[in-house]
Amino acid sequence: MFIKSLSITSGAKVIREIDFHKGLNLIVDESENQITGNSVGKTTVLKLVDFCLGANPKHIYVDHETRKQEYKLVKDFLIDNKILITLVLTSDLDKGTEDIIIERNFLARKEIIRRINSVELTEDEFEAKLSNLIFPEHLASKPTFRQIISHNIRYKDESINNTLKTLDTYTSDAEYETLYLFLFGCEFTKGNSKQEILTKIRQEDTYKTRLEKNQTKTAYETALSLINNDIEALNKRKSSFNLNENLESDLDKLNKVKYSINKTSSTISKLNIRKDLIKEAEAELQSSKSDIDLRQLEIIYEQVTSKITSIQKSFTDLVSFHNTMIGEKVKFITKELPSLEKAIQENNNVLKRLLEEEKKLTTVISKSDSFEELEKIIAELTEKYRKKGEYESIIEQLNEVDNNLKDFNKQLSEIDKELFSDSFEQVVKTQLNKFNIHFASISNELYGEQYAVKYDIITNRKGQRLYKFSAFNANMSSGKKQGEISCFDLSYTLFADEENIPCLHFLLNDKKELMDDKQLVKIADFVNKNNIQFVASILKDKLPVEINKEDYFVVKLSQDDKLFRIE
Repeated sequence: MFIKSLSITSGAKVIREIDFHKGLNLIVDESENQITGNSVGKTTVLKLVDFCLGANPKHIYVDHETRKQEYKLVKDFLIDNKILITLVLTSDLDKGTEDIIIERNFLARKEIIRRINSVELTEDEFEAKLSNLIFPEHLASKPTFRQIISHNIRYKDESINNTLKTLDTYTSDAEYETLYLFLFGCEFTKGNSKQEILTKIRQEDTYKTRLEKNQTKTAYETALSLINNDIEALNKRKSSFNLNENLESDLDKLNKVKYSINKTSSTISKLNIRKDLIKEAEAELQSSKSDIDLRQLEIIYEQVTSKITSIQKSFTDLVSFHNTMIGEKVKFITKELPSLEKAIQENNNVLKRLLEEEKKLTTVISKSDSFEELEKIIAELTEKYRKKGEYESIIEQLNEVDNNLKDFNKQLSEIDKELFSDSFEQVVKTQLNKFNIHFASISNELYGEQYAVKYDIITNRKGQRLYKFSAFNANMSSGKKQGEISCFDLSYTLFADEENIPCLHFLLNDKKELMDDKQLVKIADFVNKNNIQFVASILKDKLPVEINKEDYFVVKLSQDDKLFRIE
């Protein structure tokens, strides 16, 4: 998939119309006496392409370094003038293939425009539709569309400075594992199941953290043992008083009722916490369901299938499969709800009965005469029984969590047996070897050095095994790091084509002035000869003579002619 054009319009007024071609596409700042080239809009062109592919609109007018400072002039211009960004993608720039037309604006609510091929979509539908059009065989929820294309669009610090770690700093190694197994064509059918189990483990860990907010399980067990000793000692002291038989019996009943009340209340509280966690997880999954109007898309899909005969699945099947998969996840997560709700109801009934009994016993005892010392002992016993009920309930909940974690980790272990089996590891090695043939060849051609991607099987701090991928070579300067990144992206495009893996054939790059001139010229020559579209923003006075040519320029900006042409 290539970029055909990017346009910026306000109603019928065309502010910018940028046409792209195969090979090298340069976005240059040709201001005179330029120092940094900031603020003319070079990087914004890349951001607008990313915006049309699902990125947050704030990236256009918020400083990506501070993530707080807004460029009010730009924001107001985009909103007040109802600016529409249109990105046209095509599978072949040389032939008249059907285009993908993406339109987005910066307005909200009823005025928002979020269209693909003239069809209005919700935020969730938008990314799902892009994924179905560009990666039609990818039906799983992970990796996401945005994760898959992250290495194609490099203007943020993470992607400019890292070859493989192109996502935000909060991305886990498990997500990178899923991403790169997919990118390298290592088919693993239980990837979704692993993500579900990891989600349940995180959920149980969160629940356990809440339960152990004040003390650990062993601390509660130790404290419970001491409380039982204290209760036994207090009961011995109480039995030494000369009290009438009925009062002794009533006090004993009251203590037991209070103990039961506190234990039952604590149990209800913990059950409600578990129920709320499951409901939160269910709501999150339900929000990812697709309710695309299949009838409206039927004609479009028929046109696609008439052009691309290799598509075996109907669009209805794809959406149905996606929604069915989400439904199965919901069933998996919520299967405990009925038993939880039943347990909560039963415990509420028990609590109501106990409270009534407590009220009766308190009324009877309050009418009896007692000694001041006995009242103190009774107060201590009441408090001890309250804590006893609370601690026993917490310990029971922690035991349940530990058993659940044991079960989930067992399921994870079964999946890992396949994922880390000799046969699957051989698949990973084979696919990486195929990729590294391209990676080493291209890097040798451009730099006279050989780069490669390797994997290590690591164990994270939670004891979970993962494939961790990394690029390696000798120590490099920042310029050569830029080269390593470009070599990886170029190599992946060739590898994906060779393996029949769908991919974007355009690479967006910012700050290419960091790269050595000779290597930039070699990259230009390489992409011009291969089926790759290399889009780069750069200061014109930093361009090597060999590529400082009008044929390579797709847009020229300056302090006198900025991207949005804001007066």
